Amino acid sequence: MMTSTIPAIVDVGSGTPQPRSLDARRGRGDRVFHGVTSLSGVVVLAIMGAVGLFLSIQATQALRSTGLSFLTTAEWQPDRGKFGIAAVLVGTVLIALVAVVIALPISLGAALFITEVAPTWLRSTLVAVVDLMAAVPSVVYGLWGLFLLQGQIIGLSHWLNGWFGWIPFFDVAGANPGSPLSSMTVYTASTFVAGMVVAMMVMPIQCVVMREVFSQVPIGEREGAFALGSTRWGMIRVVALPFGRGGIIGGTMLGLGRALGETIAVVLIISPRFDVNFHILEAGSNSVSSLIANRYSESSGFGLSALMAAGLALFAVTLVVNFTASWFVARSRSGASS
Repeated sequence: MMTSTIPAIVDVGSGTPQPRSLDARRGRGDRVFHGVTSLSGVVVLAIMGAVGLFLSIQATQALRSTGLSFLTTAEWQPDRGKFGIAAVLVGTVLIALVAVVIALPISLGAALFITEVAPTWLRSTLVAVVDLMAAVPSVVYGLWGLFLLQGQIIGLSHWLNGWFGWIPFFDVAGANPGSPLSSMTVYTASTFVAGMVVAMMVMPIQCVVMREVFSQVPIGEREGAFALGSTRWGMIRVVALPFGRGGIIGGTMLGLGRALGETIAVVLIISPRFDVNFHILEAGSNSVSSLIANRYSESSGFGLSALMAAGLALFAVTLVVNFTASWFVARSRSGASS
């Protein structure tokens, strides 16, 4: 007859069990890496704060003289005490919006094609081409827009004015689209032409952000959509686009921040004017950055302080736009996972 023995239950105590504390000690390499990266982050924030502080100090004289009228005055005559950024700020925003509206569908389509459609052997080439577009100097884009693109865009501006001139943005003062003898010079050096050139400059930035977001789409969700009988476009519409919504918004706003501060290309194309002009096809426009570039060499004393005030306003606007873009990226699924 076999007997089994039940082991005695040992009482380890009636107290509440406590989790063990884990003490992970960093090695020398980890400590060095952590210190260098932390210092780098602090230095970046310090530089940004120093730039804002410098602009604020230099702009104090002009801002004390004008007050809030600095934001509502369209003229720029610091010697007479009449100056403001109302006109140049409107021009800056319009050029940036035209650029983003044109660049968004191109960059979105390019990002989706690279990540979802292009074969592997072509993908690396397309990535390199898009990245190289961001490395082209601004002055090259400006010269290209001035001597080549502008002559091709005038016909499009004339067509838009003829068919959509009833929309205030597409109206052009002094233009007669129905007359074959009407002058085409009314469409040159416009916000629309400058926005087209800036669009080619911000498109690589938007495409890079969107491409990185789409590359993080979970493979299980992709394969699950295909397993349920979805087409490739159906998978993109149901899986990729919802997953990358935050990245699309963030990339678009990062491109907007770049477009707001573009200088050389805009200076080469536009014809400066100091009135609030919402007609994007009409000749003449202006921006904060081009104002600073054109007037810096001839300004001193109070005029230089006025330019610093304009630079401070542009710095604040771009800072808000870029931080908003980072917030959207961080709240997306892809941004939260990275």
